Amino acid sequence: MSDELKSLQNYIQVLQKELATGNATEHTHRPALKALIESLSQGVTATNEPSRIECGAPDYVISKGVLTIGYIEAKDVGKSLDEVEKLEQLERYRDSLSNLILTDYLQFRWYVNGERRLSATLGIST
Repeated sequence: MSDELKSLQNYIQVLQKELATGNATEHTHRPALKALIESLSQGVTATNEPSRIECGAPDYVISKGVLTIGYIEAKDVGKSLDEVEKLEQLERYRDSLSNLILTDYLQFRWYVNGERRLSATLGIST
């Protein structure tokens, strides 16, 4: 099994364990997502709650060394990403950030220059 697949499997297991408690929130899953992102590429850092930038405060900034390579905005598991996409916050982020991921920790939507490029969903029960 590849390292990437092992990382994804571990991420899913952590989420399932957290969700099983019945009291998990959006913030509960942040360490698991940080670990997943950092495990997928050597030298990548996912900073949770980074400094505010001009367009707002995305939940993560993803960097490689001193270079910012993208941002992630995370919502709670089960939050409708279709609804989140309509929010002024997301419009602002898509207009300002050239590489953005929107997630509810199970669904992932990747935007490049404001346009959705790819979507993926993990198959676990919530």
